[in-house]
Amino acid sequence: MSQKLLVVEDEISISTLLQFNLEQAGFQVVTAMDGKSGLEKAESEEPNLIILDLMLPEMDGIEVCKELRLRKLNIPILMLTAKDDEFDKVLGLELGADDYMTKPFSPREVVARVKAILRRSTSVNTESEKKKEEVEHLKIGEVDIYPENYEAYFKEKALELTPKEFELLVYLARHKSRVLSREQLLSAVWNYDFVGDTRIVDVHISHLREKIENNTRKPIYIKTIRGLGYKLEEPQ
Repeated sequence: MSQKLLVVEDEISISTLLQFNLEQAGFQVVTAMDGKSGLEKAESEEPNLIILDLMLPEMDGIEVCKELRLRKLNIPILMLTAKDDEFDKVLGLELGADDYMTKPFSPREVVARVKAILRRSTSVNTESEKKKEEVEHLKIGEVDIYPENYEAYFKEKALELTPKEFELLVYLARHKSRVLSREQLLSAVWNYDFVGDTRIVDVHISHLREKIENNTRKPIYIKTIRGLGYKLEEPQ
């Protein structure tokens, strides 16, 4: 599937020239004639890259760029400017533009710049995904745990856990479906053997249930195995 570009340019001749050359290069092209509609199309069309003119009616390119970043739309931007003013170029880059070109320009060069930016963007995203994949991810039902990042989520909402609650949850998750005695849990999480009062484990199990169970009286994640201990399992 071809990548989609948004061209925000108020000069019809330039917009038409860009659209023709970019479509010839295999891209799908959407256009906007002013900053306000460009911003709206950036949200609705979800382009892979935006070619954004600096001087636009309604909102100028700097304002569009700023608003895109405020809205967390991290779409690569190639800014076009007819000015030689270094301030405008630097400001555009500081606000999140990935590159800029000064008019007049060669359509062939625009195509080359677009391809270069998209290659860089794809490379960064691939590395980011690779890093995410390398981070340990424990998933049980709607509970997601990232031990290395010290993060846990239930139904995609971050859980507020004490250090010991987090360690206990991680240990249970790494030993999913296994019955673990209170003594085992105390030794593994609290780092010492304890043969007497193991109520500290029960208290922490109770706290965990309050955070990941819809009904603590009928838990579907952390089950009590009478006379043996606890186990964390996939909900039925």
